[in-house]
Amino acid sequence: MDPKPVALEGRSIRLEPLTPAHLADLSEAGSDPEIWRWYTTTHETPEQMAAFIRAGLNMQDDGTAVPFATIDRKSGRAVGSTRYANISRPDRRLEIGWTWLSPAYQRTRANTEAKYLMLRHAFEELSCLRVEFKTDSQNHKSRTALLRIGAREEGTFRNHMICWDGRVRHSVYFSIIDSEWPRVKATLEEKLRIAAIAA
Repeated sequence: MDPKPVALEGRSIRLEPLTPAHLADLSEAGSDPEIWRWYTTTHETPEQMAAFIRAGLNMQDDGTAVPFATIDRKSGRAVGSTRYANISRPDRRLEIGWTWLSPAYQRTRANTEAKYLMLRHAFEELSCLRVEFKTDSQNHKSRTALLRIGAREEGTFRNHMICWDGRVRHSVYFSIIDSEWPRVKATLEEKLRIAAIAA
């Protein structure tokens, strides 16, 4: 398992390697403070977004992450970001996280499709044994969404992080393992099929 920058093509979105060229689009997409409510940092200004991109690329240089820009295929604009992170090559394990979308693309097929593309690549191309997720214990929307796609809740890391506003966060961990991927894949493909019919 050796994750590298790669483009993942979906029907409505494309995940492409994050670069500084995405700064203008992402600064606009990430300007709503509500996006960062559950983040440990905030990136609502262009300067903060530039730091977000730099941090992702530094993690990529270290071999611990592969950051993506989420591109709306219709407009060609970056509308959010996500990444593989906490990569453990010997254990064939990684995390999907650092995910955010412009409010206009929340509650659309964009996040489901991004998760599908990343999980499919992780299990079918990278031969991962485990993909993990974590979220703020108070972020019930995110927790429900992870359960809905078939991830299993594993437990809570108490006093895990200090957020940008000083709040101490408990993080809830979820995972999908390789033997569960066929079932999760079928669930996600059905959700995307229904979304395509409704569009």
